[in-house]
Amino acid sequence: MKIYRPLLSAVGITYPQYLVMLVLWEEEKITVSGLGDRLQLDSGTLTPLLKRLEQSGFVERKRSSEDERVVFVSLTKNGKHLREKAKAIPEQIFCLSGIKESQAVQLKEILDGLGAHIY
Repeated sequence: MKIYRPLLSAVGITYPQYLVMLVLWEEEKITVSGLGDRLQLDSGTLTPLLKRLEQSGFVERKRSSEDERVVFVSLTKNGKHLREKAKAIPEQIFCLSGIKESQAVQLKEILDGLGAHIY
């Protein structure tokens, strides 16, 4: 996270907020519980993150009209624009990491395997 801090600070979000935004940039609209499942975060951790992102104008939360217990999170125009501002971050992180592409692929495979066994 230390390596991400200056890059994310430049776009105005924290690392946990970045993780939320990565999911939303893929989905655009998702339930809070679905987001929690994707990030393996409970609502007690996720709610303050979403509140800050909403206050910053990047997301909006709305209750379902069909079931009040369900809350949807979606990107705002600013949230979509943030994607463009943060677009170069993955490549910058890779360059700063100092590892070769083949090592990164191998590491991802190992972590995916570990995640499959743990969850």
